[in-house]
Amino acid sequence: MKKQLKLAVMAVLMVVAFDSHAMTTDEAKMVTDAAVRGSASSQVLLAVMYRHGDGGYAKNDQQAAYWFEQAAEQGNPYAQMALGDLYEQGTGVTKNLKVAADWREKSAKRGNVQAQLKLGQMYLAGSGVDKNLTKAEYWLKRAAIEGNSEAQFELGKLYRTEDWANHDPAEGNNWLAKSAAQGYEGAVEFVHFFEHIGLQLKEDLSQRAPQLRKLATDGDAEAQYQMAMRYEHGIGEKKDYAQAMYWFKQAANQGHVKAIKSLIHIYQLGLDDNAVSMVQAQYWQNKLDSH
Repeated sequence: MKKQLKLAVMAVLMVVAFDSHAMTTDEAKMVTDAAVRGSASSQVLLAVMYRHGDGGYAKNDQQAAYWFEQAAEQGNPYAQMALGDLYEQGTGVTKNLKVAADWREKSAKRGNVQAQLKLGQMYLAGSGVDKNLTKAEYWLKRAAIEGNSEAQFELGKLYRTEDWANHDPAEGNNWLAKSAAQGYEGAVEFVHFFEHIGLQLKEDLSQRAPQLRKLATDGDAEAQYQMAMRYEHGIGEKKDYAQAMYWFKQAANQGHVKAIKSLIHIYQLGLDDNAVSMVQAQYWQNKLDSH
């Protein structure tokens, strides 16, 4: 219950932030750096910023599609679902219903309820896939069991289809009643959005600094990486590039992939008061390749 409450509170706070375009430039840069360095949850957040124009970024559907795809390739179910939507709409990418169905299926298999609903609807209509009411039933039922009222409504109508082999009016009426009882509640969509994004970045930033510092000092590589990010961007700590580099290297020397990618990124572009050094960038690239 505590974890669910924490997710709900954080979801509301982040929704408010997006709706009011409250993400600061430093926060946006932090998300961008983490996205470039391979964080799937940050790639999703960056895609959302480009999709809606936030954090100082102009609205750019092509960039939104690019970052959604980066996260989707890593298996992020929300990104997979969102990418399916973009391919269905032809937004930022060339419209392709088959590709939309493929991404939705990947997301649906990972438990994303909206993807399950939309994939079921595609099988109902034969859109991007061959029409198949049995497969539609399968995916709609998975979403309906999770409480999605639209899926319950679609499933109810499906069971009332007279010429279908699984025609069952009583079952149909049961699902229609469940859908009518709860209505279309947007809160369900918010929960699934933040549940499948991951929230790793925000959860880490919400940790108390003394606790994070103790973990880092005790040798926890993830805590060391998070300390580096805090110092690099001045969030939770006073901006200090020397400290950022110290903690990045502590984590990287333990094989922390994102820390290694951070150092490659920093040395390739000469960031954080460091001179461009392809020698150092290659050194850390070799570490990554041998990881």
